[in-house]
Amino acid sequence: MNVRRAAAVLAAAAVLGAGSAPAALADDATPAASPSAPPEIPAGLHGAADPTYDGVWRQSLALLAQDTAGVTPSGQAVRWLTGQQCADGSFAAFRPDPAKDCDAGTMVDSNSTAAAVQALAALGGHDAAVGKAVDWLVSVQNKDGGWGYSPGTPSDANSTSVVIGALAAAGEKPAETVKGGKSPLDALLTFALPCEGEDAGAFAYQPDKSGELLANADATAAAVLGSLGAGLGGKDAEAAGSPAECGTADTPGQAAQNGAAYLAGPLQKDGHLTSALPGADPRPDLGNTADAVIALASAGHADQARKAFGHLRDNGLAWAEQTGPAAYAQLVLAAEALGTDPRDFGGEDLVKLLNSTGPAPEADAAHGDDAAEGGEEKADGSGISPAVWWAGGGVLALIVVVAVLLTVRKRRP
Repeated sequence: MNVRRAAAVLAAAAVLGAGSAPAALADDATPAASPSAPPEIPAGLHGAADPTYDGVWRQSLALLAQDTAGVTPSGQAVRWLTGQQCADGSFAAFRPDPAKDCDAGTMVDSNSTAAAVQALAALGGHDAAVGKAVDWLVSVQNKDGGWGYSPGTPSDANSTSVVIGALAAAGEKPAETVKGGKSPLDALLTFALPCEGEDAGAFAYQPDKSGELLANADATAAAVLGSLGAGLGGKDAEAAGSPAECGTADTPGQAAQNGAAYLAGPLQKDGHLTSALPGADPRPDLGNTADAVIALASAGHADQARKAFGHLRDNGLAWAEQTGPAAYAQLVLAAEALGTDPRDFGGEDLVKLLNSTGPAPEADAAHGDDAAEGGEEKADGSGISPAVWWAGGGVLALIVVVAVLLTVRKRRP
């Protein structure tokens, strides 16, 4: 899942001063003032940027990527994440004072909760926290079998997919997690576009106001993993030996292949996915590209992701330096998904760079039992938060994002 996806929704919700995700807001909602100053960066948290919109998300991705790469994360970093959990099992994007009990004003969400579950389940030893979080996720499942970003909001492909990954990581069976007679896999199929036209096989984030499904690359990458029952890091898959092909999406597995076929087109043609804000020129979308690489590899089509991985290798380091730990984590997970060494990424050690964004890990398999060097330094580059990076920087860009969300109720054009 793309870090900017979660950050953008949280940023919009914070700017609007509402207690729910933008999908649940009325069209005439009145924006409220944003906090005047960002909170201090707490000890144990990866990254030097304002964590208001993505603290739990980026920490979860960082810990998951470290574990995948054979690193034992810092105990302080793990305690920071577990300390963010509310008594009912849920997580918000960031709680500046975790000693204070969560209440009705705490903006808990499915994405932060599901990401934390995946990280803690991978690390092991956190069964109680994982179990409470899963219980909360199940309690807020929608009647169509899916999840929205915030409890009670309409289901979307991204949120449903990240929760599927959490259920699988916790040892649950997503196909048997049913509400209203529907499972989350059933919900994902409702977002799948048919094998017709230029958007054949894609997934929509959610239907627009008229009920039409509009192709969304971010949602497609997420839904391919969700349809496969995979988490943020993807899953091991044997090479299919043939290109992904679009067919009737009557099963989650076929829907995943359809989504892979949709993603493979631009990745093989351009080497990357593209996005653009209103009024701006299109630009390579490295976060979505990394997610698409993981999705294609998980669907058994790693060969169709090689060109895109080359683009990430050539351009990803500058992006990650500017964006922060979640971006480094995405690159680590993409490298691992393709079976390449994240410690030799364009001549740089991605794992070491990720480690350097937070407290030194307990151990790094590549260095014996020694912790990674420089771990206490938060080498986050410019310190620009993922939400602001996604929007192009600054309050003006966040306002643009909010306007788009209120107009079309989806996260990106």
